[in-house]
Amino acid sequence: MEELKTPPALKKGTLRIIPMGGLGDVGRNMTAFEIDGEILLIDAGVLFPEDEHPGVDLILPSFDIIADRFDDVVGLVLTHGHEDHIGAVPYLLKQCPTIPVYGSRLTLAFLEGKLKEHRLNSTETHQVAEGERITIGEGFDVEFVAVNHSIPDALAVFLRTAGGTVLHTGDFKMDQLPLDGRITDLRAFARLGEEGVDLLMADSTNAEVPGFTISERDVEPALRRVFDTAEGKIVVASFSSHVHRIQQVLNQAVSHGRKAVYVGRSMVRNMSVARDLGFLTVPESTLIEPRDLENYRDEDVVIISTGSQGEPLSALSRMAHQEHPQVAIVSGDTVVLASSLVPGNENAVFRVINDLVRLGARVVHKSNALVHVSGHASSGELLYCHNIVQPRNVLPIHGEPRHLVANATIAKSTGVDPKNAIVAEDGTVVDLRDHQARVVGRVPADYILVDGGSVGAVGEDSLNDRKILGSEGFIIVMAVVDLGQRSVVSLDIHGRGFVDEDAIFDEVRPQLTDNLLDALRRGTDDSYLLQQVMRRTLGRWVATAHKSRPMIVPVVVTT
Repeated sequence: MEELKTPPALKKGTLRIIPMGGLGDVGRNMTAFEIDGEILLIDAGVLFPEDEHPGVDLILPSFDIIADRFDDVVGLVLTHGHEDHIGAVPYLLKQCPTIPVYGSRLTLAFLEGKLKEHRLNSTETHQVAEGERITIGEGFDVEFVAVNHSIPDALAVFLRTAGGTVLHTGDFKMDQLPLDGRITDLRAFARLGEEGVDLLMADSTNAEVPGFTISERDVEPALRRVFDTAEGKIVVASFSSHVHRIQQVLNQAVSHGRKAVYVGRSMVRNMSVARDLGFLTVPESTLIEPRDLENYRDEDVVIISTGSQGEPLSALSRMAHQEHPQVAIVSGDTVVLASSLVPGNENAVFRVINDLVRLGARVVHKSNALVHVSGHASSGELLYCHNIVQPRNVLPIHGEPRHLVANATIAKSTGVDPKNAIVAEDGTVVDLRDHQARVVGRVPADYILVDGGSVGAVGEDSLNDRKILGSEGFIIVMAVVDLGQRSVVSLDIHGRGFVDEDAIFDEVRPQLTDNLLDALRRGTDDSYLLQQVMRRTLGRWVATAHKSRPMIVPVVVTT
């Protein structure tokens, strides 16, 4: 990606689009749209950390782009209720609680639970639905379009502005036989295409996958076979927002005479919300409480759990580690991972699978059975989408660089001028005016790391330190020096995660002492400079003798 300059001042009547997250990652989705002094946001999601983010709980989009302009933000529109689209909303509202939030009925219901957890009880929310058209602020005419995804009540967003029109698909696919009968509204897409779409921002996650995404209904036979052949208890791990998959599991539970139980706080909360709003049908007397499991035989229950991504503290991980208070995995049990692998979670998921297999469980997952299908449009559907919408410009969203490039390639194959197919990254500034989109600069859009109750306090230096500690260990060397006598009173060296025995440091101790004495004799009496002498001496020895780079913590006490 070429180096881009700071964007120029925004001209009146020009629509500026700034992706704040989701271009380069499958997560952290957020985009800012600005025209004539008003800013509209679409989505505010989180990205889940990978192995290179030790100790980090969540990754947020950077709010720096709008931090000093919160008064100009006229609204936040949410496309659907997945964490990578709504998970950052509480953190945004803590900085600016007056932003109105717009979303579908289920999306706002899922968000409500998160807001309560963060004690944000005065948020202004507005429920919207497909086919509805509203004005947000003075410059945004917003229309909502039904799209099919792996969560009910998802919406695409069509913006009409003085600078041009934008169709933001959100996450979508074109399942023609969805479980809830709610298909992606291609008639609306065609109508908007006839009106004129200046910029199409389409979901790129499956742009490299040929053909069309398999229908949710095709999962049913595989789940039925699992229930037909299972001898012990069945555990199904899924995203806590995947209402359709949970419905399928409940249907199989009823037909096979098994009781069902939810395990995991988010699963209990989300499925209760979905049931109350009519998005989930739970037959009478199907559900039991976790505490009641002891009253049923293993072959008479199915446990619906969180943890399909191998999250360390999730219900499934605790079962795999034999730490769950109510569910014990034993030989003969069946565990179903009814989800796709989120990029970056592969190692964590495989660790959980191996731990479950060691306990004697049969583990069924997407690689060995059709127990999950994607919620994102494959290349055939994207090709169809581009042809029906016929946008003048495209800005692929929601994906890693390879996904974005693949989506842009599809757009160009349908006739989009190559110079109008923009492959960008977070922070790229795109201006839309007179039906032409062009890149005009770049602004910072760094990761914001959440570590426990700390937001943004962990930076790149802290992450690098954590990586070193995790892979190389650390050495602490403490010297007591007498400045008056120019002597080293004592020298102690201890290592953790480097070697098991501190006796190994006897080899370098004389050199450390000599170098300290040499510095003292030359008149060095600054503790920091003496610490650097020890750091350099010990660092060279470790690199040469042990081909290692542990963290070195030098301490000098002067008397």
